[in-house]
Amino acid sequence: MSNIQDKVVVIMGASSGIGEATTKKLAQEGAKLVIAARREDRLKALVETLPNTEITYAVADVSNREEVQAVADLAVEKYSRIDVLFNNAGVMPTAPLSETRFDEWRQMLDINIMGVLNGIAAVLPLMKKQRSGHIIATDSVAGHVVYPGSAVYCGTKFAVRAIMEGLRQEERENNIRSTIISPGAVSTELYTTINDPKNREWVRDLMSKGAEGLSLKSSDIADAVAYVISTPDTVSVSEILIRPTKQVV
Repeated sequence: MSNIQDKVVVIMGASSGIGEATTKKLAQEGAKLVIAARREDRLKALVETLPNTEITYAVADVSNREEVQAVADLAVEKYSRIDVLFNNAGVMPTAPLSETRFDEWRQMLDINIMGVLNGIAAVLPLMKKQRSGHIIATDSVAGHVVYPGSAVYCGTKFAVRAIMEGLRQEERENNIRSTIISPGAVSTELYTTINDPKNREWVRDLMSKGAEGLSLKSSDIADAVAYVISTPDTVSVSEILIRPTKQVV
């Protein structure tokens, strides 16, 4: 029996890409899943592909505190506990600072940072009561390296890294573990959140180059998430950086 079997796992941002791949991977390992995202049709379709799985879905926007809390409450109502929260939702509208895209900046702050905090806030009181739990966030190589055109995106990912390390330090005595998974380029729909057409095409092109070692598959990241969940409660994997072999930054 794997250490994932029967664990209650909540996945935010589960409707595509890394979230979808992780849902499938953990279902295969026998986890009890509560998945959430904004697109109900995608969640429904995903659940239908996993017929012999204990899985429930809820529609939620991670920037909405009440909706995130409702997902956690649903998991507790169904299973009386939450073992793992995977904060996976994110957006990446890249552009130089000189273009002053205030709306995009706000969107990144709301989803990439507040989304993670809303998730932490929704499960932390319960995990403290349980005296156990594991909170995982999808960070990025951009949370470790800054590059032009992505200053705000990098800023949000550096913030997540700091928040998750603070969480580890504050809650270690309660046996609550924190992990960030920091991927490089992954072939997902993340490029669709880039509004600048030239940038969007460039990133889309990069994400299609998995065979050339320039982008990862979502399942590569799902494997890393499964690995950190499967470690014994006495082991806390703080961060994993995963790059395509030929990625420069």
